[in-house]
Amino acid sequence: MRRLGLGLLAGVGMLAMSSLSAIAGIACSGNVCWHTTDRYEYPAAAGVVIHEDAWTPGPGITFREHTGRGYWRGESWVDF
Repeated sequence: MRRLGLGLLAGVGMLAMSSLSAIAGIACSGNVCWHTTDRYEYPAAAGVVIHEDAWTPGPGITFREHTGRGYWRGESWVDF
């Protein structure tokens, strides 16, 4: 019974660790933000800041969702 408990605990721990690595976050360029499903290396000139998923935006922040790899520059989505 003790082995079963230890095995179960180890399995739950591995599952928890794998789900933590899948958490992405919120990317922002100026006052425009979007949810990301992957962490990318954005070009320095893009000025993208990554926040944790639990981050709470302040007033004046606009969310624009977009799929794919890129970032918002003004009104345009820039793929990279």
